[in-house]
Amino acid sequence: MLTDIERHIAAGTDGAAMAMRIVAEAARLMGAPRLIPIASAHIDGALYHGDSGTLFAERLVEGGARVSVRATLNVGALDLTGCARVRLEEPARSMAARMMSAYRTLGCEPTWTCAPYQAGHRPARGTDVAWGESNAVVFCNSVLGARTNRYGDFLDIACAIAGRAPDYGLHRPENRKATVVFDVSGLPSDFVEADFAWPILGSLYGREVGDAIGVVAGMGGSPDEDALKAFGAAAASTGAVGLFHIAGVTPEAADLETALDHAEPAEVIRVDIGMVAHARARLSTAERPDRIDAVAIGSPHLSSEELVRLERLVGGRRLAVPIYACTGRHVLASLGPDRRTALEKTGVILVADTCVVVTPIMPALADGVLMTNSGKFAHYAPGNTGYSVLYGSLAECVESAVSGRPQWTGSLS
Repeated sequence: MLTDIERHIAAGTDGAAMAMRIVAEAARLMGAPRLIPIASAHIDGALYHGDSGTLFAERLVEGGARVSVRATLNVGALDLTGCARVRLEEPARSMAARMMSAYRTLGCEPTWTCAPYQAGHRPARGTDVAWGESNAVVFCNSVLGARTNRYGDFLDIACAIAGRAPDYGLHRPENRKATVVFDVSGLPSDFVEADFAWPILGSLYGREVGDAIGVVAGMGGSPDEDALKAFGAAAASTGAVGLFHIAGVTPEAADLETALDHAEPAEVIRVDIGMVAHARARLSTAERPDRIDAVAIGSPHLSSEELVRLERLVGGRRLAVPIYACTGRHVLASLGPDRRTALEKTGVILVADTCVVVTPIMPALADGVLMTNSGKFAHYAPGNTGYSVLYGSLAECVESAVSGRPQWTGSLS
C-alpha cells in the first residue's frame, strides 16, 4: 500500500514518522488501497478538550515535525485577540494555550477560524485536501468542489505533516454522485430566498439525508456563500453530511441529471411547508420565554458582509442584552478600530479565535435563554452551554437584543 518513500518515512523515529504511521494505519482501517498527496489541510485538533490533545501536539513538536502542506487552524479555546473574556480556569487555560502554541510551532497558520474559506484558504476544484471541522468540510466539498473526508482530531494534523491522506470516501469521484433528491420546489419562493430559511432547510436536510449524498432540486435563484455556509453547517450538525449538491448552483451539479450521474435516484424527498415548520420548531428548545439573556451569532464565523448587516440592523442603538458576534481575526482586522468601538459601545461583544459554544464565555445561567440565527448554534448550545435556545432571523435576534424580549418580525410568527 505504501510507496518506498512513504515506508522510509514511516520507519523513522521522529515526528514525521509518527504522523506517517498514523495516516497509514487509518488507511488500513478504512480499507483504502493507497495514500494520495494532498494540497492542504484545515486542522480542527487545536481546540482543547483535555490534556491528551496538548501532549500529542507537543510530542509531534519534540519529534521535529512540521506540516508539509498549507495548514490553517480551526478555532481554539482562547480568544488570543483579547476581544472576549474566556472563563476557562487553570490548569485548563494553560494547557489550552500550550496546545495553540504547539500547533503554531508545527507550522500551521494561526487563522483560528471555522470558516477558512473566508480567510483565503480556497483549494481548487478537484484538489485533494484533508480538512477537519464539519462546516468547513461540507463547504470545501460542496461549494469549492475540492475533495476531503471529515478528518477528525489527530488524523488531521498527521495528514498535514505527512502530506498524504487515505484514498477512500469523498476523495473518489464515484462516491461524490448524488443518490437522493431533496426537492424544495413546493416551497414558497419568498421563504426559500430569505436568509433565515437556510439553517432551517439545512437542519431538515441533515436529518432526512443522513450520510447519503443528496442534491437539492427546485431551488429558485442563486444563493450567496453565506446562505450556502449556513445550509451546510446546519446539515453537518444534524446529519453526517460531508457533501451536498444544489442543482444549477454548486460546481458538480450543473443540473439535476449531472449531480445524479444520469442515474435514477434511490429516494426523492419532497419538502413541504409542514416539514419546514417542524424543522423550524426543532431549532428552538426554549418554551415561550418572556425574556432572553443573550444573542449569539457567528457559527460558522461571521463574514465581513454579515458584520456589515449586523451594524446596519443595530444602527447604533443600545442593547438590553449582549450580542456575542463570533468571527475570524481576518474579519476583525477588516473592521477597523472605529467601527469596532462603535459596535462594542452598543453592547455587541466581538469574539475572535473561538466561539461561545466551544469555550466558556457567556455567564453561567441555570435557566438562561440564548437566541441565535445559527442552525449549528441551535443544535449544540443547549448541551454545551446549558442555555435553552430560541431560533430567529438576524433581524429578530437584533430586535430581541434591543428589547431584552423575543421580538418577531415575520419569519417565525
